[in-house]
Amino acid sequence: MKAVRTQGGRVQLVEVPRPSGDGVRVRIRSAGICSSDLHLIAGGWPVASTLGHEVAGELADGTPVAVEPVAPCGHCDQCQLGSYALCRLGPQMIHGVARDGGMAEEMLVPERCIVRLPTGLDTRDACLVEPLACAAHGLGRVQLRRSEPIAIIGAGPLGLCTAALARPHVREVALVARHDAQKIAGERLGARIGAEGEYPVVIECAGTTEAMEHAVRLCRPGGTVLMLAAYWGGLALPAFEFGLKGLTLVASSLYDHCSVGRDVDVAAAVLAANPQIAAAIITHRLPLAEAVEAFRIAGDRRTGAIKVVLEP
Repeated sequence: MKAVRTQGGRVQLVEVPRPSGDGVRVRIRSAGICSSDLHLIAGGWPVASTLGHEVAGELADGTPVAVEPVAPCGHCDQCQLGSYALCRLGPQMIHGVARDGGMAEEMLVPERCIVRLPTGLDTRDACLVEPLACAAHGLGRVQLRRSEPIAIIGAGPLGLCTAALARPHVREVALVARHDAQKIAGERLGARIGAEGEYPVVIECAGTTEAMEHAVRLCRPGGTVLMLAAYWGGLALPAFEFGLKGLTLVASSLYDHCSVGRDVDVAAAVLAANPQIAAAIITHRLPLAEAVEAFRIAGDRRTGAIKVVLEP
């Protein structure tokens, strides 16, 4: 079957054997390109497996599903505490990083990874369940008040997903966006473009030192900075201002259980209830055969790309 892998820092569409062994077989219908995929390739990480952790498709009987792309060990101290997002396996448990992902015609995953989709949610859009779950997990770690605004730094897919989830629960979402396409998408999702003044909660979704500095400047004394982005180039924290303001830094990664089930199930329900999220965030859809071009588009925000999706 066809699958997307990397060789020598380049994306390639290659022939690989169909997956075999234990697990549930998913016929892939959509696989989103994440900024993490771009960083893995640019950084020359030795990813020998098939890429793709934002994935949705169908079971053998046609049941529409998304995939929670983690396979925690289940027996380490963190798993025993119920925090499988913090499993000691770390990146080794993630499909699309150390395990075969979903930028292929099919993938095999443990039964626990299956996310059954609500009625009406198209598998072509359901690859957004994964980034929405990341946002849901992070938002669950901070206190949002309906009477107060929040600010979000960065309007890529993660920032936009966070804005869409947070908007019903706060007075206003102020979104700091760089590109025109991001600004338009943010407005469609109910955010106000630009941030001024101070905010009790500032969510950093860009993953750079400059963005973190901006977040600290916008955060009011005693406030909280939620760090949702991945800092592939490291981070220099503006420690003097951070300490002077008495801020709290909350880091969040992946997804887990929440008060009403799993973050991924919450994400699927929100996505089904609000089709505008997919309409605003997914800007390009290409067949698997055009994977190289899809990655080129995803890596150039000047093209107007936000979320580029492969459809095997």
